[in-house]
Amino acid sequence: MPPVVGGDCLMPLTKERKQELIGAHRRKSADTGSAEIQIALLTGRITHLTDHFKKHSKDHASRRGLLAMVSRRRRLLDYLKRVSPQRYLDIIQKLVIRK
Repeated sequence: MPPVVGGDCLMPLTKERKQELIGAHRRKSADTGSAEIQIALLTGRITHLTDHFKKHSKDHASRRGLLAMVSRRRRLLDYLKRVSPQRYLDIIQKLVIRK
């Protein structure tokens, strides 16, 4: 059961939001696990947690999870940059991630 902090539940993305992200970033019709989709899902969760920390600055347990997600996204981005630089550029532009 996810922890509830002041009525604000720290739960993963809703099914609808997840399907929306998958639909927007899939490479072909049956694609559900490509690097682009994984990066988009992590970015959604990172954004949600970042907003959470604006209200709950002392939630260090969740901050540790956030850092793990940022690390995982960084590794996926590095992989994509190495394997297909154009896909890397497309995804960081689409998600408005740095550079």
